[in-house]
Amino acid sequence: MLLRFTKMHGLGNDFMVLDLISQHAHIQPKHAKQWGDRHTGVGFDQLLIVEPPSNPDVDFRYRIFNCDGTEVEQCGNGARCFARYVLDKRLTVKRQLRVETKGGIIELDIRNDGQIGVNMGPPRLQPAEIPFIADAQALSYDVEVDGQPVALAAVSMGNPHAVLRVDDVDSAPVHSLGPKLEHHPRFPKRVNVGFIQVLDRQHAKLRVWERGAGETQACGTGACAAAVAAISQGWMDSPVQIELPGGRLSIEWAGPGQPVMMTGPAMRVYEGQVRL
Repeated sequence: MLLRFTKMHGLGNDFMVLDLISQHAHIQPKHAKQWGDRHTGVGFDQLLIVEPPSNPDVDFRYRIFNCDGTEVEQCGNGARCFARYVLDKRLTVKRQLRVETKGGIIELDIRNDGQIGVNMGPPRLQPAEIPFIADAQALSYDVEVDGQPVALAAVSMGNPHAVLRVDDVDSAPVHSLGPKLEHHPRFPKRVNVGFIQVLDRQHAKLRVWERGAGETQACGTGACAAAVAAISQGWMDSPVQIELPGGRLSIEWAGPGQPVMMTGPAMRVYEGQVRL
């Protein structure tokens, strides 16, 4: 059985997008792992699956699998690619969409200039909602790694994030500390790890180690979580510009209880078919 797919990316964070509205198949984690291999498969950070909604109040549902086969709750760059995909494929004519994900409902705004705005909803900061093991909510936590304390913020944007401030993001220990924190026992569902270098009150550089994918060129929810951590701790003021290896995202957040608004591009790379 051959399935049509589209390869897309948001600032270099790349996706294989499958339409399971006009074509039908049962996708399993093993398929994501097989197709995600950059040597023997299509190669991607995440697989996005477009499905009909299960809720009458939303327009679509979409599921997200990492290249290691794990299903995750949310993906900000994927959300923008999803919006571009359903419009380009004429699955909708609407430019404002409500979309159901495992991490909750998000709102998408496809703008005439090609940029896509995403209402990611309010961040979740209570440890139990992240999830993160802590006695009480705090702006910063000390987590022990190899016998040494690591100061970090813990934020959920529908998926869990740890945010660490560093002096130089280019020399940050992304590939050594990232996986240790990803699998730290205080994060029961693992965690994405962001390393942020604050340049001034409205500009920062960020690298993200994503659970199940490793370092990616960009992470939309990671940029949102980093902005929330930076604004909460008084390092930055909204709106902020987050520079990732793949490009720049604009993030706005008015404070606790308010939604995080993310704006950035989404690009189609090519169309293909894959055998199921």
